[in-house]
Amino acid sequence: MATREISRKRHRSFSDRFHTMLAVDFRRMFTMPMFYIMSGIAVVIPILILVMTTAVSGSQESSMTFTSAWQMIGSLSTDSSAMMDMTSMCNINLLYFMAAVLVCCFVAGDFQSGYAKNLFTVRSKRDEYAISKMIVCFFASALLIPLFFVGTVLGAAIAGLPFTMVGFHIGNLVMCLLAKILLMGVFVSIYIVASVAARQRLWLSIIIALMVGMFMFMIIPMMTPLDATILHVILCLAGSALFGIGLSRASTMILRKASVV
Repeated sequence: MATREISRKRHRSFSDRFHTMLAVDFRRMFTMPMFYIMSGIAVVIPILILVMTTAVSGSQESSMTFTSAWQMIGSLSTDSSAMMDMTSMCNINLLYFMAAVLVCCFVAGDFQSGYAKNLFTVRSKRDEYAISKMIVCFFASALLIPLFFVGTVLGAAIAGLPFTMVGFHIGNLVMCLLAKILLMGVFVSIYIVASVAARQRLWLSIIIALMVGMFMFMIIPMMTPLDATILHVILCLAGSALFGIGLSRASTMILRKASVV
């Protein structure tokens, strides 16, 4: 009975600590000016791109011409040539680079302000810190995708672009967006590792995160095409789960072996 009671107390203690840390991280994220700056940019970027490229293509020949609103979201899996053109790069996939800046700023702020040092001095639970950061950063980064979608609809309406769906349907579009949200977990996990490795050196964490993001950029249109199916969603979910578990442990090991200052 005594052993069972001790186990319950330890479980409650872990649960209380983690929930408290998670609540603090959510509050810190959603009071951070950078999050709202990135949210505003996510809405404005598709509007500017669609309106400006439509105006340019209307007056002269342009190498980057959007003929449909959905090109800002992705390309068809059967259209392999579209994965290398400018329209496939200047679209919603830019958010994966914006997420790198958001995550790095958030984590570096913990080390620059001394919050991480105080936290580990009192609790020294590096694994809870890494998991909490991944959950909060994934949630905040994933919110950028529906905001970009809203900006795409507004920009296409202003530019007069058609919303016709050729080669896919509304179900595919929903699966595409869901796959992009889930795939964000893979990138966020990598950005967390880069951030805890660089600690208070924000510039270094951003450089590492962007370099890795550029290296992995081509998997985004492959894993999240416009004609995505439930299989793409499952693969993105599995990838995020595997990367999240593996890289959270890597982040914990880095935090345990490296100085937090």
